[in-house]
Amino acid sequence: AGSRWVLTVVPVISQVLLSSCRSCSSGVFPNERIRNIGISAHIDSGKTTLTERILYYTGRIAEIHEVKGKDGVGATMDSMELERQRGITIQSAATYTIWNNHNINIIDTPGHVDFTIEVERALRVLDGAVLVLCAVGGVQCQTMTVNRQMKRYNVPFLTFINKLDRMGSNPGRALQQMSQNVRYDEIPAEFRAEAADRRQELVECVANADEILGEMFLEEKIPTIDDLKVCVCVCVRVCVLSLLRV
Repeated sequence: AGSRWVLTVVPVISQVLLSSCRSCSSGVFPNERIRNIGISAHIDSGKTTLTERILYYTGRIAEIHEVKGKDGVGATMDSMELERQRGITIQSAATYTIWNNHNINIIDTPGHVDFTIEVERALRVLDGAVLVLCAVGGVQCQTMTVNRQMKRYNVPFLTFINKLDRMGSNPGRALQQMSQNVRYDEIPAEFRAEAADRRQELVECVANADEILGEMFLEEKIPTIDDLKVCVCVCVRVCVLSLLRV
């Protein structure tokens, strides 16, 4: 009787222990330290370029390569020859990186409307996503489509505004379009109180470096956006001059 109990209990224990972990490309990680993240956007918003930077700055790859194979190599996520020639993602590509002792699986999805089904399939396995916006183009047709798909599968996401260095970029307009076209504010309602506290901390830090803003802070006056911009410009100028002297 005792042997029968051992034979029935041990497999159950083994199953529980194995199901609490998962084998990944980077090794075996507990389930709570594994994340599946997708990157989606309208075509040419910079999804693959963003993924390439994530892999590089987390130490997953040693060099950054460009889309369209301009450097003769091509982006890590563009494995198909046609993808490197056209500079677009055709098939969803998966990779991983390690960050803060977490295994993060990254799925780079296509942005072209013809490959929407690839995005649809990827969304079903995601814990969260990054919706990339181009600072020049803002919210575009495929942005709206991806947003609807994420809602359908209840995928939480962050918005990342890309290409701020491009001529004609306007991140403020992109945020406005997010509010008007897809009905999202730049800060979710449940985080507004915390965001206000963090903003106040930043204002305090800047006030420590600027006399005028410091006086406003002591008098409990609320600085305007223009006041903050002037203060930041002054602080940056002082930092640059001090570096040049060194």
